[in-house]
Parts: sequence; C-alpha cells; structure tokens
Amino acid sequence: MKSLTAVGIDRCFANPGTSEMHFLAALDRVGGIDCSLCLFEGVVTGAADGYARMAGKPALTLLHCGPGLANGLANLHNAKRARSSMLNIVGDHARDHVRYNTPLTSDVVEIATPFSDWVRKIDRPEDIARDVSDAIAAASGPRGDRDAGPAHRSGLGTGPAAAHRAAARRCARSGRG
Repeated sequence: MKSLTAVGIDRCFANPGTSEMHFLAALDRVGGIDCSLCLFEGVVTGAADGYARMAGKPALTLLHCGPGLANGLANLHNAKRARSSMLNIVGDHARDHVRYNTPLTSDVVEIATPFSDWVRKIDRPEDIARDVSDAIAAASGPRGDRDAGPAHRSGLGTGPAAAHRAAARRCARSGRG
C-alpha cells in the first residue's frame, strides 16, 4: 500500500469478492487510499478512467477474478486508448482451489494483456512489493513514448516519471511495498 500512496494513488474503485477481502482490509489498515465500492465492474473501470483523466493522477481498481475483469474490459479499452493512468488489481482464487477449476477460474493474464501495457501474475506474497514497484516504473514513462494505458496487477503513471520511479525503487528496497 505504501508503494501506491508514495506515487499519489489515493482512490480505489472496487467491486470485490471474497478473494479480495485481504486487500480491502489492508486499505483500511494502512490508510491513505479511499475506497469507492461500486456495484458493477463496468462502473469500477469507467469511474477509475474518469477519475484518472479529471484528477490527472493514477486511479486504482480492484476487480473480482477473471469474470470481473471481463465485465470491465470495454472501459479498460477506452482507458488504454486515452492513455489514462490506472492500476488494475484482479483477485484470484486461493491456490488450493484453482486445481478444482472453480467457476470463476480464468486466465487473467491472457485476458488482460490486450488491454494493458504491463501484466504480471503475483504468486507469492513476498513478491508483491517488488512487482508493484516494477509496475509503477513500467507505467511511469512519458506518455508519448509508448502505447500507454492501464496495467493489470500493477502499473500507473502521471506526473514526473523520475519521481515515480525513485519512489518505487525506495519502497522496493525498503520492503515497505
């Protein structure tokens, strides 16, 4: 959470399920990021895109598994085309449930890739700070030098790119991500 707030993320638009409850608890525990609960993922991604464009800073989404991501893809397409700064976190089943091919099991990386600049599946809790920092750095370049847009499971970028990268590196080195 500290990696996110260090680069100016202060709002999360969310339609969480049970797999995302730990993330919501962390938002509450750490503070600095207000959460707007939405009833549909299309609203989540549309609101985040609008917020990023109007506020001129990154927006954060929290989506429930692959089907939640799929429900928000139209607005993620729009956000990518508009080069909006968004970080999209997509929940997943617990590892021991995935082997049962549960109903919401999806290949989130495959689904997210056409609508994202940077995608990574985080499999271990100890990788979260590093991966968030990598995503921040990947998405913090100048807006004209790449096909900018949302990044799933990490990524953002407005404001001075060097400041975002430096903050990301500091958080990664300190392990406070």
